[in-house]
Amino acid sequence: MAEQRTKIEDYLVREEPYYLPLGNEVELFLAASENRLPLMLKGPTGCGKTRFVEHMAYRLRRPLITVSCHEDLFAADLVGRYLLAGDETVWMDGPLTMAVRHGAICYLDEVVEARKDTTVVIHPLADDRRLLPIDKLGQVLPAHPDFLLVISYNPGYQSVLKDLKQSTRQRFVALEFDYPPAAEEKSIVIQESGIEEAVADRLVALATRIRHIREQGLAEGASTRLLIYAAQLMRRGVAPAAACRAAVTQPLTDDAGLQETLEEIITDLFG
Repeated sequence: MAEQRTKIEDYLVREEPYYLPLGNEVELFLAASENRLPLMLKGPTGCGKTRFVEHMAYRLRRPLITVSCHEDLFAADLVGRYLLAGDETVWMDGPLTMAVRHGAICYLDEVVEARKDTTVVIHPLADDRRLLPIDKLGQVLPAHPDFLLVISYNPGYQSVLKDLKQSTRQRFVALEFDYPPAAEEKSIVIQESGIEEAVADRLVALATRIRHIREQGLAEGASTRLLIYAAQLMRRGVAPAAACRAAVTQPLTDDAGLQETLEEIITDLFG
């Protein structure tokens, strides 16, 4: 396992990611970590869940292994599989097993996108057993004392087909996230992009107005992430209205009517 002990160091977060706390989420994360409790982060796309996990991994000095979940994610993709290496077959740990073995944080992003029979594999890790059965090796792997399981999902996309089972949900401590208040969101946009305060004010106003028209058909409001993208484009010399169209309008919707509505808001704020 010497090779994988070397590789786990690659998952350390070397530089502190900027994160602006908006409540007691840092204290709750630290308390959960000390008690080896799994964490569930709930909130809309682009509101800072992933950045928060990166920030906490840096603070705790633990490797962070992130898995972006999708409908073709199988249990073997998390646990591991046998692979051909030359003339022999060797076992290769998956990201979950690597985190369990070496005491990393395993972050399953948008976990509801994964197959339900895949997410069941985390159940023994998300209770007081803290065990990972590896059927193909005939082993049950106890979790390293520093191992921490974190999952996230967007409740706005919940449906009967894409929801966490109660048997999964009730294994986790939940932290709820939302878009930051206007003053804090402006600070984040300025910090992440270096844009002028007056422009950041208008970007936050743009996001606020877009979030208020979700009932007209938008699946999701403008995220803080998209505001940062728009600000970064502006910093590179892109005209404000064009930056907002490229970074906000086009990612949010393909509907011509909604695009026209967003264009009116952009024109009102940026000309």
